[in-house]
Amino acid sequence: MKKMTSNAKFLAALVLGATLAGCQSQPTEEAVDTAAAEVIESGTHEVSGMTDSAVKSQEELAAEAAQALLAMTVFYFDFDQAIVKTDAYDVLQAHATFLSTNPAAAIRLEGHADERGTREYNIALGERRAKAVEKFLLVNGVSADQIETVSYGEERPVEGGHDEGSWAKNRRVELVYK
Repeated sequence: MKKMTSNAKFLAALVLGATLAGCQSQPTEEAVDTAAAEVIESGTHEVSGMTDSAVKSQEELAAEAAQALLAMTVFYFDFDQAIVKTDAYDVLQAHATFLSTNPAAAIRLEGHADERGTREYNIALGERRAKAVEKFLLVNGVSADQIETVSYGEERPVEGGHDEGSWAKNRRVELVYK
C-alpha cells in the first residue's frame, strides 16, 4: 500500500474524528487521536476490534476529506492585506490538486474588499487578493488557462454592517467553479 503524505494522514485523522464525533456517545479527544493513529500507522481497516464495514479505508477517508475541503471556497484576508493566510493553505492545496488532475475544470477567483477606502482602491485591493490566490494555485500545479480573476472591490458585500465583524467577512476571495 502506498505511504500517505502528511496532508493525507491529517485529512484521514480529521474525517475519522468527525465520523466518531457523530456517534451517540461522544468519544474523548484521546480516543479519536488513538483511533486515527491506529488507522494511519497500521494501514489496516480495523480499529479497536471494528470490522472493515465499520471503518472506512484510508482512501475513502482521504477522498471524503478532500471533498470537504473542496466545499470550502471562501478565503478571508486581513485589513488592507493581500496575503493568503496560512490557515487557507490546506484547502487551497486541495483545490490545486483537484484542478491539476482535472484539466477541463476551470475557476473564477472573485476578489472583494470591505467598504473602507475609495472605490478605485478597493477594486485594486480585490484584484491583488484574487491574484495572491491565483499565484498559490499556479505554484501548486494549476494551469493558468484554468484560472480567471475578477475584482468586485466593495460592490458585493456579504455583510451590510459597518463594524469590524461585517468588514472581516467582506475581505475575501471567492473561488467559483465554472
